[in-house]
Amino acid sequence: MKKILLSLLTMVVVSPIHAKGITITVGKTKYQTVTGFGAAACDGAMCPFGSDTKPVQLLYGKQSKIGLNIMRMEISPSFSGEGSSNYCWNGSLPCAKLVKQRGGIVFGTPWSPPGSYKTNNAANGGKAENQGEIRATLRDDCYEKFFPWLNSFLKWMKSKGVKVDAVSVQNEPDWWVSYSGCLYSPQQQLNLVKNYAHLLDRETYPWVRLISAEPLGFDPNYSNTLLNNVTARNQVDIIAGHLYGNPPLNNMKSANTLASKYKKELWMTEHIMTKDIEGRLPNWSEQLEFAQELNESMQAGCTGYIYWYMRAHWSFVGTGETRWGSENKRNVLLPRAYVMSHFSKHVTGSTRVNASATNVTVATGAPFQTTAYIKGDSIIVMTINKSDTDYKAKVRLPYNVKTGTAIVSTGNETANLCQSSDIEIAEPTRTVDATIPPQSLSTFIFMMADEETAINEVKEDNAQQGKTGYYDLEGRHTDLPNNGLYILRQEDGTTKKVYKK
Repeated sequence: MKKILLSLLTMVVVSPIHAKGITITVGKTKYQTVTGFGAAACDGAMCPFGSDTKPVQLLYGKQSKIGLNIMRMEISPSFSGEGSSNYCWNGSLPCAKLVKQRGGIVFGTPWSPPGSYKTNNAANGGKAENQGEIRATLRDDCYEKFFPWLNSFLKWMKSKGVKVDAVSVQNEPDWWVSYSGCLYSPQQQLNLVKNYAHLLDRETYPWVRLISAEPLGFDPNYSNTLLNNVTARNQVDIIAGHLYGNPPLNNMKSANTLASKYKKELWMTEHIMTKDIEGRLPNWSEQLEFAQELNESMQAGCTGYIYWYMRAHWSFVGTGETRWGSENKRNVLLPRAYVMSHFSKHVTGSTRVNASATNVTVATGAPFQTTAYIKGDSIIVMTINKSDTDYKAKVRLPYNVKTGTAIVSTGNETANLCQSSDIEIAEPTRTVDATIPPQSLSTFIFMMADEETAINEVKEDNAQQGKTGYYDLEGRHTDLPNNGLYILRQEDGTTKKVYKK
């Protein structure tokens, strides 16, 4: 008999009601490969802007506790570099350099193109008394100037040692503001990208990718209008948006219909939870709501999730403002960072696969949620249990596993965050028993055991059966393997696992 032991954390937050049985089933159907997770290094809570890289040191890279790998910065409209102004590309440069040194991704978003390009002749969005309520847009005669302006940003950043990985068309093109902003309708964005995106200098910067405009509520009309036009579709690489007023399983999931069809990445590039602005530190229930948003973003097809400020009392690193609570110590990791780490440390670089739980539906804010991923030799199962009940779970896996680890977070205190314990498995198995505590976020990581699992499961009538070369984990022959775990069938008929980058 298989002996499976899971060391559990002592619960100190909620006395569980009677434990319930649940079966989690992980399948082999593959969805998106996840590029990563991040936050913004912009003016505001990052002050003193341009000189303090401590948040990046704490949050980014494999050597950090959190493992972020994507940083967003503003492409300010008026200054191309040197100077002390907040509207200056130089402000985010120290953080960008450190992110790149740690193997991360840096992308830039314009809040506004230069004011001289716009109908109100100013950086702000036009919603201001001195503007006479002018809705600021890009002037028709300046469309051809937009991408050369982005080229100047890429050139300046590269001259300072940062190869920017991607640039966006616009921050929140559908939100009329008094601060820096520029309005585009879906048709105006299409005209800009279709007719002028070829001016983005991909010959000089062949690595750079173009991100669509980032609408406030991830309005799919913006991305669908682009993707339904073949010329624009060939120019844009990443579909992006924000989640304000619209949870992931609504507009973002809808936008993913065409994004996934045309093999475009789907990035959520800014959000803070509504309750986070109530003038206090988030409680544990609200931290789990953040975890649910991350999980639902994965279910919606998201490949990159980028939160708003990396330093704020409601975010990942404390500001030191005691008015928000004594735990808000400056440049100290906050509980939300550890919640993010469940995803950023373990899901980055993985491919999501189908997962379901008995009597549980995929829905916004569902009290029990699960997703699963394959990454190299490992199967990752994420669970969020927002109820006051603990679950006795049977986790059914698609491949034999030999070892496992449980990482569990159950409360805002550091002692309750990301507590790790071994899952002892006596012999290879596809079914593992686990207890999922109430009010918890859990990450279960299982190491695969059988090197020939995938090929041995291929039906005998498969025309590729016995052919030498590479097979994916569903036993399908592939000529160009990359970024994942494969089975190599050799000339002598033997097989072995290999990881290709």
